[in-house]
Amino acid sequence: MKSSRIFLFMIGIIFITFGISLTIKANVGLGAWDALAVGESNTFGLTVGTWMIINQSILLFINAYLLREKPQFLAAITFILIGVLVDFWLLQVFADWNPQDIVQRWMILIVGIIIIGFGVSLYIHAKMPMLNPIDTFMVALKARFNVSLMTAKTLGELAALIFAFLLHGPINLGTLVITFTIGPVIQFFSKMVERMKNRANVAPQ
Repeated sequence: MKSSRIFLFMIGIIFITFGISLTIKANVGLGAWDALAVGESNTFGLTVGTWMIINQSILLFINAYLLREKPQFLAAITFILIGVLVDFWLLQVFADWNPQDIVQRWMILIVGIIIIGFGVSLYIHAKMPMLNPIDTFMVALKARFNVSLMTAKTLGELAALIFAFLLHGPINLGTLVITFTIGPVIQFFSKMVERMKNRANVAPQ
């Protein structure tokens, strides 16, 4: 059972990072935290994946402070994997690929969103105890300031957007598309993965 969860977790991370890399290459706007990492990379150097690791390392300690508990160091496994794999896709696989046609770029963004949604659904169903610090940040804001999850999520995304904007991160129309479509896409695939798991559990041994 544990091996199947690890498999789901790893495949989910691979799909998530592949999808993120596609949305970056589409260059029509990114989600808040990805836009922040790209803006930091363009402004200060270092790779996008490295900044993803740095940002979530910082969030790890911010979350611990807000929740008044020890940092959840196990979560480092998740965000280090994400950072390393994003750099792998961007610097090894897609290094010389820079699509120019605007229609093609929007199609790439949509494909990227679909792939991210599928990957996140696998990641969620793996139920591994390594929650992404960005997700924990939402929980921490809710607990510390006694607000709803929606408000906490909005505050976290807004903070990232502000810093991404200041660092000239790729905030554009695609940012809105990602913001309003990623949730429904994740929900769609999550139900599909749940049905697949149920069928596998009842299949004859």
